[in-house]
Amino acid sequence: MENLIDPETAERLAIRELLENWVLWRDAADRDRFREVWHPEGRMMATWFQGTGDEFIHVSREGFDRGVRILHFLGGTTVEIGGSRAVAQTKMTISQRGQVEGVECDVVCTGRFYDFLAKHDGRWTIVLRQPIYEKDRLDPVSMGTSPDLDPDLLAAFPEGYRHLAYLQSRMGYPVKPDMPGLTGPEVKALYARGTAWLDGSEPPLP
Repeated sequence: MENLIDPETAERLAIRELLENWVLWRDAADRDRFREVWHPEGRMMATWFQGTGDEFIHVSREGFDRGVRILHFLGGTTVEIGGSRAVAQTKMTISQRGQVEGVECDVVCTGRFYDFLAKHDGRWTIVLRQPIYEKDRLDPVSMGTSPDLDPDLLAAFPEGYRHLAYLQSRMGYPVKPDMPGLTGPEVKALYARGTAWLDGSEPPLP
């Protein structure tokens, strides 16, 4: 039967599958398959970690074994392809549960994954994953409870992920204070790097 999917659509579907695999394998702590999504020089940027793909696999598994649960859900994806390079943006939520000032809470952060991708050995891989943090909220798990938040600490983090950062900082993670949000110079710089990546004019790393 004649293949009814044109080559560009097939590439977009392959990228979408890659992005979905990242979430499923990362959240399930499937270390071996999770390694497959990364380019050999791949890097991860997150509020609580910045480093190579291999390092991220290691620290994610360590956290999972300690009971840390950071879960992801995906929405729509848009993909721009330039030869053997691509940039994808995917709507997502990050949810994490933990103790906040002695009260068990859920934090949900809404944003986008902004991914720099490249072909390696004939398949798409992630060169750099940079989340964009748009807004978040914190809710106690049990009704009738409420954490007494430190207003100065909360205000020290950007609006897009301040509750997530509050939780993670209380858990002992060093939280990066200048991640891209819905607006601002950080996200504008990220978009510019994405355009340059597709043009082949510069690497995507900060």
